[in-house]
Amino acid sequence: MTILALIAKTFEEKYQQKPLIVRSPGRINLIGEHTDYNEGFVLPAAIDKSIYLGFAKNNTGSCRVYSLDFKEEQTFSLDNLKPAKGWVNFVMGVANAIQKSGKKLEGFDCVFGGDIPIGAGLSSSAALENGVGFGLNQLLDLKLERLELLKFSQQAEHEFVGVKCGIMDMFASMMGKQDQVIRLDCRSLAHTYFPLELGNYQLILCNTKVAHSLAESAYNQRREECQEGVNQVKKQFPEVNSLRDINLEMLDKAKGGISSVIYKRCAYVIQENERLINTCEALDKQDLEAVGQFIYGSHDGLSLDYEVSCPELDFLVDYTRELPHVLGARMMGGGFGGCTLNLIKKTHKKEFIAAISASYATKFNRQMETYEVNVADGTGLII
Repeated sequence: MTILALIAKTFEEKYQQKPLIVRSPGRINLIGEHTDYNEGFVLPAAIDKSIYLGFAKNNTGSCRVYSLDFKEEQTFSLDNLKPAKGWVNFVMGVANAIQKSGKKLEGFDCVFGGDIPIGAGLSSSAALENGVGFGLNQLLDLKLERLELLKFSQQAEHEFVGVKCGIMDMFASMMGKQDQVIRLDCRSLAHTYFPLELGNYQLILCNTKVAHSLAESAYNQRREECQEGVNQVKKQFPEVNSLRDINLEMLDKAKGGISSVIYKRCAYVIQENERLINTCEALDKQDLEAVGQFIYGSHDGLSLDYEVSCPELDFLVDYTRELPHVLGARMMGGGFGGCTLNLIKKTHKKEFIAAISASYATKFNRQMETYEVNVADGTGLII
């Protein structure tokens, strides 16, 4: 039974109605890592792994939400929304943000499930939040724009989930287009679509299955290090507000006032923004070999200068460097675990997956997972 059929069947059995059904995708980021909180650029895309959500009104002031994955129902009242424990916060947080904006909600029932691997760094939480907002907008005819809805998803993360995340994940999931990546300016939210025409190549993710145990503390530390660099450069260039405003020449002029570590952190972010702009130009020319080299450059910067990689991620990227059928590979996401993104020739897919999986298992005594992903449309209505 397909996930769509299962959503519809479960909904009718539990709530005796036919639901409106929404699809909300996960996302990848082709290049542009740790640039978002420095007001730089990112280059994400929605993918063909998604969460599906069924909705119907229930003519009460309360809401019933059933998770197929957890086989668990949660209920809550729209009159008294407060953070709770677990996955229900993603749903309540969006409902709360919509109500705070002045829109009136009615009681609803929801069933959701999907095929986004949890914990792989593909933003299943943003997909769920966007799906809730989009579904309620359709169900209750709230007349909210996509940009408003994805901001409600971010608000839910901040206020209910307790994660002060950037906006990239929600933006990519909501605004994605098939076979296109989105160059998003994290300062202004201005965005441009670029073609991702892979031809004989495809994207494969290799999941280290390593938890991001260091990620949160290291993330906060990197933010502080970047800000320290900005503060030093600002002494000579008062117009500077973030690393987005700084080039390497300006950074070099402030070099005497900052440590070698701070210099490396800031240089990485400046260079990553440049790589991203160059990647977009290469995509326009359909120069996938150049794209692959920029992807490798991104990993090298993340590993050596920003220092957010780990032995497992480095091993998987290094494994691909001498393979003629792989154009590029890099760690994707916050770091210290998660997935590598690989641009690989379709004809070598099976042998690549078998060989790299075996090598990884031998080296680390751990099984990794691989996922084929295609770039897909963003959150939308199915039925």
